[in-house]
Formats: sequence, C-alpha cells, structure tokens
Amino acid sequence: MMEPEAVWGMRWKNCANPLSHRIMEIAVKKKSLVCLAADMTSISELINLIKEVGPYVAVLKTHVDLIQDFNLEEWSVLTNLAAEHDLLLFEDRKFADIGNISQQQMAGIHDIRSWAHIVTAHRISGPDIVDGIAAGWADVERIGGILLLAQMSSRGNLLNNEYTLETISTGKASPHVLGYIGNGSSADDVAELRSLVGDAQMIWTPGINLDNGAGKMGQRYGNPHDSIMSGSDIIIVGSGIHGAENRSVAAKLYAEASWDALIQRGQ
Repeated sequence: MMEPEAVWGMRWKNCANPLSHRIMEIAVKKKSLVCLAADMTSISELINLIKEVGPYVAVLKTHVDLIQDFNLEEWSVLTNLAAEHDLLLFEDRKFADIGNISQQQMAGIHDIRSWAHIVTAHRISGPDIVDGIAAGWADVERIGGILLLAQMSSRGNLLNNEYTLETISTGKASPHVLGYIGNGSSADDVAELRSLVGDAQMIWTPGINLDNGAGKMGQRYGNPHDSIMSGSDIIIVGSGIHGAENRSVAAKLYAEASWDALIQRGQ
C-alpha cells in the first residue's frame, strides 16, 4: 500500500485537523475518495447499502432526520457496521443556528454528537456556530470535524463570493473546521475555492456523477475526475451509486475514477 503522505503531498503535510489524516489514510487504504450520500428512509436500507458498497467508500453521508424508524439502539447496529467497514460517518445536518442552540442540536433525539465524525454547517448565523458544534462533541468527550458550506451545486443558491470569503475566514480561524463544501458541478468553482483555501484544509464536493448534466429540482452534476483535478479531496456521490442497478459495481467505478484522478494530480 502506498504511504498516505506520498499520495496526498502538501495536503497531508499541512492539514491540522485530526480527522484530516484519518480520512486520507482510509482513502489510500481503499483507493477511494468517495463519500456516499445515502439519502435513505430506513435503517435497514442503510445497513444493506453498507454491506454492498463498504469496501469502495471512505465516508457515509447521512440525513438522520430522513430516517422514519430511527431509534438509537438500532442506529448503533449501523454505526458498528460502519466501523467494521472502516467508514467514517458524516451527518449532513447543515447546522445554521447560534452556537448555544447548535450545541443542543448536537444532542437531541438523534444524539449526533455520539456517532457522527463529521457534520456540515452554514456560516450565516455567525462564527460562534463552529464553537457550539465543537462543544457538542466535547460534551461526550469526542472530537469531530466541521465542513462549512462555502459553495453549493444547486441552481439559484445565494452563496455569493463575499459569503464564501467570510466562510473561509471563519474556517481558517478554527481548529474545529475540517474543510469546506464546494460546488462539484463546476470544476472552475472548485479551482477558485482551492486557491482561496490553500493546502491546509480539505474541500469536499457534492453534485458528482459520471453522467454530467442536470438532475432533479435544480441539482447540477460534475465529473469526478474534473473535481479532483481541480482541488477537491472527497467527492460526494448519491444516486450514481445507490440508484444503480448494481450498487457495488457503481461504487467501485466511482472509487477508481476518484483514485486515478488523485494519482494523476500528484504527478
């Protein structure tokens, strides 16, 4: 197996958040930069999906509030299975409230603080949201990583350049921020974001599909190779995998595309 520092270069050297290196190690082990957006509505669906694609996916992205049969006992079966497959859990909660409320939301009925390694947040309420989320993890003696939304891939979103710059400023000032969500549907946008972020934090890109173009309800798609070559570190793939006829084969295809692009980027 290749050494992570040789594969990731300056990203490995400069990223300070503890989870950054863990993510990069898993990516090298699995030869995959794929985060699977598993927008399912039952725990059993998610468990079956993990069993099918676990070897080819580095991170599992959830929307726990979509789960209609949620309970912590059954959810622990899922989290244990994810650990067996060396999958990090990413709750795409998109926190947007003040710090104190965000800390409380990390607990609540879903107890996100107890199982999620990574969460997303908007910068719109102010920089204290980052500290609030981190305090939620600290309440249960865990350390996680926050991805701030710097760009979005959906049509007509309001994240303009000024907002992006403020988001990056907040992220660079906090050790709790793992990196940023970029616009995977536009390689140019990802490249611009990378130039602003530098090499010390990660960029994750949703809106990725081997079939480029427009999706449902304003979603737009970009190519995994182009996104990685432009500076993305993790590609977030949804229906391209979980909607495929053979989900294992599809996951492997995305893993290979992302890994080949990373190797090419490092040459």
